[in-house]
Amino acid sequence: MSSSRPSFSVSGLRLGARAALPAFPGFIVFSMAFGTAAAQKGLSLGETLGLSAFVYAGASQMVGLEIWQKVWSPATILAIMTVTAVVNARMILLGATLQPWLRHEPLPRTALNLFLVTEAGWLISTRYQSEGGRDTGLLLGCGVTLWLVWLASTFTGYFAGALVPEPRRFGLDLVMPVFFSVMLVPLWKGARHALPWLVAGLVSVAVHAFVPGYFFIVAGALAGVIAGMLLE
Repeated sequence: MSSSRPSFSVSGLRLGARAALPAFPGFIVFSMAFGTAAAQKGLSLGETLGLSAFVYAGASQMVGLEIWQKVWSPATILAIMTVTAVVNARMILLGATLQPWLRHEPLPRTALNLFLVTEAGWLISTRYQSEGGRDTGLLLGCGVTLWLVWLASTFTGYFAGALVPEPRRFGLDLVMPVFFSVMLVPLWKGARHALPWLVAGLVSVAVHAFVPGYFFIVAGALAGVIAGMLLE
């Protein structure tokens, strides 16, 4: 079944919407935190929702917020472009892994799918494919659902986030890592296949310890890819 040509159906869209449910807690907490931080930074509601709608990348939004200035200069614009590009570079690898699944899709739908893809959506779709699923509607349904949740939670966080001024105090910052850990369990295929993940993690930690900034994300991803290629 896994070798058959991918299809697209409305039932796949509904399945994707339902499959996105486990990611809701992490998305809600993260986007509400962004909404709160943006309000405290002085961004307008329109600017805040615009970032969530069109950037739609939690880590990049948070990083961009740290650099955000009331008065922009060419140097500041270049800095925010460079940092967010580095942080989002990992999405190139995620998109590449989806190419075999999306290559028969119409270009507009492929573009929309790639815009909406997140780590959570990628993980859910990868698990779906590993179980033999071929309906690309799942990826789009999951992506649209999570995008809407992200926007709604950003809006809520902009006004109500002050109710939880210290998310770390309640352990809310651990919701997203716990979600990813749980979703990875069914993808376990043995110690050999886990080695690239281990290499990626170790390299990320090492680079983070010695190199300032967010280069550790790219370094870890590249190290994992190289380790996987060497193993194959």
